[in-house]
Amino acid sequence: MFDVSWTELLVIALVAIIVVGPKDLPRALRSVGRWTGKAKHMARDFQNQFNEALREAELDTIRKEVESVGKIDPMADMRKEVRDIESGLKTGLGPQTPAKPAVDTEMKEIIADKGTTEPAPQPVVDGPVDQAAADVKP
Repeated sequence: MFDVSWTELLVIALVAIIVVGPKDLPRALRSVGRWTGKAKHMARDFQNQFNEALREAELDTIRKEVESVGKIDPMADMRKEVRDIESGLKTGLGPQTPAKPAVDTEMKEIIADKGTTEPAPQPVVDGPVDQAAADVKP
C-alpha cells in the first residue's frame, strides 16, 4: 500500500511531538486511531454490502435459470417436431389425387356380362406397326 520506511516514520513521529507536544500526543494518537478504525469499518461495510448485492444478483440469475428449466416440456417439443415433419411431408407430396380404381368401368361391364374375371380383349391397331415403337417396352 504505502511504502514507508523506518526513517520516514521516525521523522513523522518527531514532527508530531514537536507540533502537537508531548502532553497532547497520546490524545492525538487516540483520535487518529479512532479515525482509521472508522475508515476501516466503513470500508468493511461497503465491501459487505457490495458482496451481498452480488450474491443476490447471482441468486436471481440462478433462480431464473431454475424456473426456465422447470418450464421445459420435452413431450410438447416432441409433438411440435412431429407436427412440423408431418406438415412438411404433406406439402412435399403435393396435392393428393384420388387413387385410380383398380378395375375400369369397361372391365366391370365385361365381368358383369360374362361373370368371369378375364381381361378385356386388346384393341387391334390397323396399318403397319412402326419398328421403333414396337421395340419400346412399356
